[in-house]
Amino acid sequence: MAGNNTLICASLVQPLTDRVITVQILVIIFLCINMLLIVTFFKKECFYTSARYILFFVTLLSDSFLLLMTDILLILTVFRCSFQVWLCIIISLFVLVYSIVTPITLTAMTLERYVAICMPLRHGQLCSTRNTMYCILIIHGLSSGPCILIISMFFATASISFYKQYAICSVEMFMLYRWQDHVRSAVNQFYFLIMGITIIFSYAEIMKVAKAASGENKKSTQKGLRTVILHGFQLLLCLLRLWTPFIETAVIQVDLNLYQDLRYYNYVLFNIVPRCLSPLIYGVRDEKFFLVYFSCFFLFKMNII
Repeated sequence: MAGNNTLICASLVQPLTDRVITVQILVIIFLCINMLLIVTFFKKECFYTSARYILFFVTLLSDSFLLLMTDILLILTVFRCSFQVWLCIIISLFVLVYSIVTPITLTAMTLERYVAICMPLRHGQLCSTRNTMYCILIIHGLSSGPCILIISMFFATASISFYKQYAICSVEMFMLYRWQDHVRSAVNQFYFLIMGITIIFSYAEIMKVAKAASGENKKSTQKGLRTVILHGFQLLLCLLRLWTPFIETAVIQVDLNLYQDLRYYNYVLFNIVPRCLSPLIYGVRDEKFFLVYFSCFFLFKMNII
């Protein structure tokens, strides 16, 4: 009997597989890197007063939170732990929102590079700290759109008794009907279409400036181009993640073992890997940030020793 428990685990003695252990190691490594980057962000005033670094900080928080939450849900799934549906709704609200926050923030970061390179005289005005704060609010508002739609469709179709039932928590449990899944996919693809167009436009405009630039300006512009390309690659991985449920649905009807393999690789490639590119783009490629990050890492290592 479940009684008044909101969480029931069917098998707490379930052994952890090599794959689950590998995921835990990857998540711990990337969370540690992100935490050091977050500490680095507060070390110099030039970081928390600059639009590009503030937006980078938002992606670090969003990615760290999402990695932690999805990893917890993965572990609970391994131990066959089921929630009452109402609790799963609360958890899924945050997971759904922050799964979109990073792609939209990446688009905002691309626009910031576009303004910095193509409109340098207006960069200080358009990308001020105050405007960046407003931008972060807009990012979270836009990110809430798909979440509100999914939850609203669920509320409109689910019976009251369903909320007290127990289920393994996942976004798929909110898709009671096939049409709901199609609506979710259409909205997400619309979002990513707009973001993709924005990144392509920014790249094209920066490319024009790069051809006309010379000396230090050309070097800076080329670096901006590479940053936009990396943002585009991150966005592509996030977009590919939207197609994984369709592939998984088709595969599960054919072979359960293949489905489990596919889901594992999809989680690593399209959930973990995209969240680890931001530290590479700004934590390593940005010389100013890297020097401060390296000093923080060295001090942290010395304290451990």
